[in-house]
Amino acid sequence: AMEFLRICEDHKCYNIILSMKSSNPIVMVQAYRLLINKMDSEGMNYPLHLGVTEAGDGQDGRVKSALGIGTLLDDGLGDTIRVSLTEDPENEMPVAKRLTNYYKNRIKHSPIKSNIEGNINPFEYLKMETRPIVNFGGNNVPRVINNLESVKDISAESLSQVGYFYSKKDDKWEMSDLACDYIFIGDSKISFEVPGSLGIIQNYQNWQEGKQYYPAICKERYLSKSELHPSLNFLYANLNDLDDNFINKIKNDEKIVLLIHSANSHPRAELRQIFFKLIEKQCTLPIIICREYNDIQLNNLQLYASIDIGGLLLDGLGDGVYINSNRVSLEKINSNSFSILQATRTRISKTEYISCPSCGRTLFDLQETTARIRLKTEHLKGVKIGIMGCIVNGPGEMADADYGYVGTGLGKITLYRGQNPVEKNIPTRQADNALIELIKKDGRWVEPSK
Repeated sequence: AMEFLRICEDHKCYNIILSMKSSNPIVMVQAYRLLINKMDSEGMNYPLHLGVTEAGDGQDGRVKSALGIGTLLDDGLGDTIRVSLTEDPENEMPVAKRLTNYYKNRIKHSPIKSNIEGNINPFEYLKMETRPIVNFGGNNVPRVINNLESVKDISAESLSQVGYFYSKKDDKWEMSDLACDYIFIGDSKISFEVPGSLGIIQNYQNWQEGKQYYPAICKERYLSKSELHPSLNFLYANLNDLDDNFINKIKNDEKIVLLIHSANSHPRAELRQIFFKLIEKQCTLPIIICREYNDIQLNNLQLYASIDIGGLLLDGLGDGVYINSNRVSLEKINSNSFSILQATRTRISKTEYISCPSCGRTLFDLQETTARIRLKTEHLKGVKIGIMGCIVNGPGEMADADYGYVGTGLGKITLYRGQNPVEKNIPTRQADNALIELIKKDGRWVEPSK
């Protein structure tokens, strides 16, 4: 990009907008940041067009788009945007509008002290060092917490919304790949035996001591030297809580996980300041990013949580996700949490699809084909499949995929392994099975559970 900019300037051509799109939001964000850094060093200041290319469809397409575009808008970067979904084209503009609407009143946010040093490298991913406490921090994947505080009479059926299913026939619990790790139940009680892998968080004042039950406590009660769990306690904190004395007290506590939150209308910036402050003080407690989205619908929660939480995870900040809402179902919140972790590549729980939006070059019904391939392969956790409508952009824009399914002519498909074509011009009716056989040949196929 810089090479072409220099050529253009040598020919006195300055009417330029730059686009550094990628299907991987991490690569996309780092590329735009690096471009700004390099332009600034050469006295250039050209506008940017933002987008996550081949984002896919449904929830995952929206999460990836918001994560990439929103993270940069939060940084103050970007002049135009494009949301690319493998859906009818008219579905893209409402998502783009909701994204930009999130910033309408951002300029009025409560002041946040700037941190020029930053304490992180914005051009490459490096996980913030935190020490392991139970299954948080260290080399553990980020954990997912869900809020069941408002659920009356918590039952086995309640847990089905967060990935746990009780089989009466076998008298045992089963869990999906999207089973959360902890649930917060506030002052409620649970009268049945919960799955062994599920942790229960309660308000400290009504905490029932026992296996899998852990207290959530505020700063004031923590400082009063209350009796705590011997291995794991959840401590609420916001930016104002973190004075030097408090940080010095908690930094060596081997049984504390922080639940950080912000009421600022520019939440990611304030939450990031919490991380910077803890890094500066060499505090390595595991940190859960908490966000509450009340009185908004799912279509906004998907985008806002991806920006506020995903943007931090993308920079290596955070050991878990805790989203709460009074308008969105537990099942949707839980699914969205895992989609954010998947999009930031911090916890892989499902197959990833890289698929382009429909255009005039598309050589097959992209939506129908994507849905069909998803149905056959969505159980292949960690596999990335590119579904591209034409040979023009396909191989380049699916660069991040393990396998590619690319239209190369009317009724013809070419299969790729990474960037290399392995079977050319397969009749469409045979292509799905050929893709499955290719995955099997590589030893990455597993049979779907019944």
